[in-house]
Amino acid sequence: MTAPLYYRTDEENEATDALYMAARFAEQAATDIRMWRWVIMALHNAVQGFMVLSLRHGNGLAALTEESAAAWLAAYEANATTYPEEKLDSYLCLYKKIKSTTYSTIGGNQNFVPRRSQGRSIRKINRIRNDFIHFTPKGWSLKLAGLPRICLDALALLSFLGWETSNILWHDERALRCAKSSCEKLTDTMSSLNRTHASQAG
Repeated sequence: MTAPLYYRTDEENEATDALYMAARFAEQAATDIRMWRWVIMALHNAVQGFMVLSLRHGNGLAALTEESAAAWLAAYEANATTYPEEKLDSYLCLYKKIKSTTYSTIGGNQNFVPRRSQGRSIRKINRIRNDFIHFTPKGWSLKLAGLPRICLDALALLSFLGWETSNILWHDERALRCAKSSCEKLTDTMSSLNRTHASQAG
């Protein structure tokens, strides 16, 4: 067997592959609590990826930091032969942008208006992911009972950006089908886990 020489990806596949993996890890989380680490990290990656897709608008500048976007525009207007390295904006700044009515006017986007616990959950995923990624010497206990609801709130954001609005212009139909299927599977899994935790608490 010949091993492939290249791994090719793009912003659509990065977002949808992360969601696919989150759904796969979640299926194992009920019996192996270690999988929650990977559920959170993959779902965080998916949320960030969908926000980037919603902000790309052809040139992708809205997904960059203000400094990076300004430097790129300056190079473009100067007809530069080389362009500065692009720097993606932070997760929380991207989240702020998709809620902004200013950015919602670009390309006909609709701004996301979080309801009930959604805003808190989307920020919580970022905090938990950062704790995992930048793990310091410590003992740490993470309460599992609230995690399914946090994930369901994040999935509501993905659905809003991905197909309930026209915020994301999909170029890869396969990626869109994968995203919808993964979102449905993950929603079913998290809904089931949420019911289980609720019954145990009662």
